[in-house]
Amino acid sequence: MFKSLFEAAQNSTFKSPFTSANCQAATPAPSTPLLPSAVSDASRQLTPNHNFAAAAAAQGDSCEFGSNHYFLLCGLGGIISCGTTHTMVVPLDLVKCRLQVDPAKYKSVVNGFRVSLAEEGVRGLAKGWAPTFIGYSMQGLCKFGLYEVFKVIYSNAIGEENAFLYRTGLYLAASASAEFFADIALAPMEAAKVKIQTTPGFAKTLREALPKMTAQEGISAFYKGLVPLWMRQIPYTMMKFACFERTLELLYKYVVPKPRADCTKGEQLIVTFAAGYIAGVFCAIVSHPADTVVSKLNQAKGASALDVAKQLGWSGLWGGLMPRIVMIGTLTAAQWFIYDAVKVFLRMPRPPPPEMPESLKKKLGITGEQ
Repeated sequence: MFKSLFEAAQNSTFKSPFTSANCQAATPAPSTPLLPSAVSDASRQLTPNHNFAAAAAAQGDSCEFGSNHYFLLCGLGGIISCGTTHTMVVPLDLVKCRLQVDPAKYKSVVNGFRVSLAEEGVRGLAKGWAPTFIGYSMQGLCKFGLYEVFKVIYSNAIGEENAFLYRTGLYLAASASAEFFADIALAPMEAAKVKIQTTPGFAKTLREALPKMTAQEGISAFYKGLVPLWMRQIPYTMMKFACFERTLELLYKYVVPKPRADCTKGEQLIVTFAAGYIAGVFCAIVSHPADTVVSKLNQAKGASALDVAKQLGWSGLWGGLMPRIVMIGTLTAAQWFIYDAVKVFLRMPRPPPPEMPESLKKKLGITGEQ
C-alpha cells in the first residue's frame, strides 16, 4: 500500500516543480569538480523540465516528496503547530466557552476575564491546558499528516489534469477526510477540557476530571460530543485548507511582486501567515454555531446536540463569535506559519502552488507564460 502511495505521490500535480528531486542529494567534493557534461547529465536526471527543482535538490531535501518519511514529518509539523498554538490561547478559549454556556454571568469578553480573575485568580485562566495540549497535538498529527496523504491519493485517482482543474474540490475532500479521523483523536480531550473550564467545582486538572467523567457517564462521556465536533471541525478544516491553498495561490499571483522562487524563506513565511489569517476568519464564521453546541453539550449532562441547539436558539448559537474570530484567525495564521517553518527547518520539500500541466495547456491552446 505504502509503495503504491509513494508512486502516486511522484505523479501528483502538487509535487511540481520537484518532479524527481532526490533526497539528500550527493554534493561533489571541492577537489573533484563536475565537468560541464556531468552537470548537464545530473540536471537531466534530477528534473527533465524544471531547473528550480535541481537547485532545490542540490541543497539536499531531508526526504522524498510522498514518502512515508515525508508524511510522518508532516504529522510532526501538525503536532507542533496545533498543540502549541491551541495551548497558548487557553485563557481566551476558556472565556469564550464560558460566554457560550453562561451568557448571563459572563456578559462580554472583558467581563468574562474580569469575573474569571476575581473568582479563580491568574492560575484559573490556564484551566484545561493539559487536555488542550494533548488533544490538539493528536488532532494536528492526523489533520496535517492525513491531509497530505489524502491529497496525493485523490489527485492520483482523478488524474493530473483534473487535479489541477478541480483543485479546490480536491482540497475540500482531502481536508474533510483527514479531519474525520482527527476528531476521533481529539474528542476525549475536548470533552475533558470543556468540562473542566465550564463546570464550577467539577475538576481542576485532567487527572481529576477523567475518572469523574468515566464514573458519571462511562466512555460515552468522551464521545457524546463527537458528532457536533465533526459538525464544527470538518467545515472549519475544509475552509482552513481550501481557503488557505487558494489564497496563497492568489497572493503569489496578484499581490507578491516577484515569483515565489525568488522570495526568501522569510518572505515566503510572511505570505503563509497572511494567507492563514484570511482563511482563519472564514473558518471561525462557518464553524461557530457547532462550536457553541459542543461547549454547551459537554456542560449539560444527558442532553443531545439537537436539544442544546433548540435551547440556545438562533441568536444563542452565535454567542462569543467575535472573540472566536480573533482567536481562530490568529490561531490559524500561527498554525500555518509554524507548519511551514517546520518544513523549512527540517528541509522538507515545499512545492509551490500547482501549475497547469503541459498536456492541459496543449488541449486548451495555451502557449507561453500565462
